[in-house]
Amino acid sequence: MKLERILGFYPKKIAIYQQALTHKSHVSDKNKVIKSNERLEFLGDSVLNSVISHYLFSKYPFIDEGQLTQLRSRFVSRETLNTVALKIGLGELIEKKQEDKSVSILGNALEAIIGAIYVDKGYDETKKFVYKQLIGVHIDSDKIVANETNFKSRVIEWCQKNKIDFEFITDESEKNQRSFFSVTLLVGGNEKGKGEAFSKKKAEQHAAQQFYEAIKEEL
Repeated sequence: MKLERILGFYPKKIAIYQQALTHKSHVSDKNKVIKSNERLEFLGDSVLNSVISHYLFSKYPFIDEGQLTQLRSRFVSRETLNTVALKIGLGELIEKKQEDKSVSILGNALEAIIGAIYVDKGYDETKKFVYKQLIGVHIDSDKIVANETNFKSRVIEWCQKNKIDFEFITDESEKNQRSFFSVTLLVGGNEKGKGEAFSKKKAEQHAAQQFYEAIKEEL
């Protein structure tokens, strides 16, 4: 059973998964027995956000709230969910009109499946599915974090984990009648990066990036 392979377990309430795989285009106004996956999609969206929030909170303890929110939005984005749903073969199981080629149907169905798992098995099993069947196989969390998280936070995380002192030293001057910032990153008392920009925050990012590129394999 292909659905069982996708889920990683044998579903108990088969009907709820059939509903999760039924797009609204397949539901006739005259047939009230068959229900679309929209309600399960709504539920799955909320559950997925909760699971991903817990995952990010636990795995990346030094990333602040704003960045956690930004990262979560990448994990649950329509693009990510569409790609994952395609990879796991969900598209072959969705009941829909043949002429409906919308890619978002895939991601919506994945959210509905997550909602169905929650109804069928509860939160812990849903969390296990997301961790083992999605994040563990089809979502590269470290790559997303590396691309989305600012370099300063990653450097701070590394330094705190390794109990090494660090400091960003800022020198402000004027350039083209604007404030201009030069930032030096010291790690363990040694210069590890330099950055310049019209924004202090950007200069810090440039300095941190230099060091990050040297240590990213350790993160």
